[in-house]
Amino acid sequence: MPPILLRLLREDDGQDVVEYALLTATIGIAGVASWPLVEVGITFAYKSINRRTQDAWVVPDPGSN
Repeated sequence: MPPILLRLLREDDGQDVVEYALLTATIGIAGVASWPLVEVGITFAYKSINRRTQDAWVVPDPGSN
């Protein structure tokens, strides 16, 4: 084997940087993949709050003054 390949196999300089980069990429991909679920949950929550607010409002009787 060429000496450069043997050196790459023996030395572990920079291994932790590669591990952190892979971990960061994994977390980023998981975040991007799960965002549509978060978006649906937020939309549902706001629509539910809006519906409850609209249902709680009572039109005042114009003749009660």
